[in-house]
Amino acid sequence: MSNKMLALYSLKYNPFCQEVPVSSLYVTPAMEHFCWRIENQLGEGGFALITGVPGSGKSATLRILADRLGNLCDVTVGVLTRPQASVADFYRELGDLFGVTLSPHNRWGGARVLRQRWIAHMEASLYRPALLIDEAQAMNTAVLCELRMLASDKLDSRSILTVVLCGDQRLAKALQTDDLLPVASRIRCRLRFEPSESKALRECLCNHLEKAGNPRLISEPVIAALCEHAAGNCRVLMTMANDLLSAALHDEVDQIDEKLFLKVFDIRASVSGRRSS
Repeated sequence: MSNKMLALYSLKYNPFCQEVPVSSLYVTPAMEHFCWRIENQLGEGGFALITGVPGSGKSATLRILADRLGNLCDVTVGVLTRPQASVADFYRELGDLFGVTLSPHNRWGGARVLRQRWIAHMEASLYRPALLIDEAQAMNTAVLCELRMLASDKLDSRSILTVVLCGDQRLAKALQTDDLLPVASRIRCRLRFEPSESKALRECLCNHLEKAGNPRLISEPVIAALCEHAAGNCRVLMTMANDLLSAALHDEVDQIDEKLFLKVFDIRASVSGRRSS
């Protein structure tokens, strides 16, 4: 974000970009309850699941959860960055996340060392380590099965890891296949995102504006129009608002109003119409 934009609109940061601070993200009651459930689940371990369409708030929830868990004393949190990895690379990343040296070619030895580390942590702190996985729909079936067996102890009577899987509908569909039903049956906490109502989108947008420092950046009629045209999707909402902010900076107007809204989206509609014809 340019210094000009910050100064012109008295903003601390761009409220519509992907890099909004975690403390400024909008937390719905459902997200709050899910994070609370996971915090309490750390003492028992097991799997949790976040699903929804792209742009509905899944990754934002995972960011909020990672921040909250990271602020707890004696809790180890790992965030998997390559869910699409092979089993060998999966072990390499787990070793890096939890501070152990693993040989991908010695899977038995790697599993033993990881489990020993997790059990030692669990017995010392009474918390299970947590592993957060975004874009989990990209995970190989073999990796998910490996993770299930790694997290189980004492003939499946004890979980030694808390795993939060986050992905779109492809993940929910994959969990219904025969190979992954054992994983699905272990999911203890679920959060499913549906298309948001206009009221929820409005609360989200106003929260972002207030936290960024300028709650009057967008006029009330434009806020209502944005929420109506966002198709219930937070990412679509923020993308449209960001387009308006860029146009406002270009024209150097004080506030995003109805005139600017019609100008920006009439141009977009006319360009789209010419391309389709």
